[in-house]
Amino acid sequence: MSGVRYLRLLATQLRVSIALGMQYRWDFVLGAVMTVVWTLVGLVPLHIALASRPPVGGWTYERALVVVGWFTLLKGVLEGAVNPSLISVVDQIRRGTLDFTLLKPADAQFLVSTARFEIRKVVDGAAAVAIFVYAFTEMGRAPAPGDVALSLALLGTATLVLYSICILVISAAFWVVRLDNLAYLFNALFDFARWPVTLFKGFWRITFTVVIPLALMTTYPAEAMLGTLEGRTAVGAVLGALLFGAVARAVWKRAIGRYTSASS
Repeated sequence: MSGVRYLRLLATQLRVSIALGMQYRWDFVLGAVMTVVWTLVGLVPLHIALASRPPVGGWTYERALVVVGWFTLLKGVLEGAVNPSLISVVDQIRRGTLDFTLLKPADAQFLVSTARFEIRKVVDGAAAVAIFVYAFTEMGRAPAPGDVALSLALLGTATLVLYSICILVISAAFWVVRLDNLAYLFNALFDFARWPVTLFKGFWRITFTVVIPLALMTTYPAEAMLGTLEGRTAVGAVLGALLFGAVARAVWKRAIGRYTSASS
């Protein structure tokens, strides 16, 4: 029953976010327009680097567009479902007002992770689908159903890794007063996920594969959709995502133990 209870809580949070989003419809429309504009602007460097040129590291322009599609989708998840809730936690920790969440009869991590959603970021999902359709149309083929299923499964692992990294960053607020620069640094590094990880060499490739696994977030789902991802790589991605999730949970639990409330 606990799982059903948390699903109901999530549904309630979503309904509240949708209601708030519909109160400012022009903000939704403007946000949708800006999403399309920034998506098109983000395609310019890729077009300059790969369009009408021989493949680089095995990536043609059309194949690299699939990576951009996954980047656009994950960016929507980050800015629409992860950041809106977790960023406010830093201020609550700083003020010592996280008590209101901790006293509720539900898991604190779940509550802070689902406190708010930016519904207008669903436009990023639509933009990602448009990029996928265009890329495969240019390649003259459609992705195989099995490849689509595997890529969607890896979307789950990518979301888990993205969420876990954000939880680790937010947990650091229990030890560090100011986290603004760290949050900006992660957002800047995440922008590299729009490029296939195999285009990077040496130190950066290791960093974006192991330390900050951007490859798991965008390149691996793209390779799965293209039908080129090796089975052992997919298994490693799932195991790596589960490990990230377990570490993030453990760090969060320890961080909560250090929390000093406003009433302490």
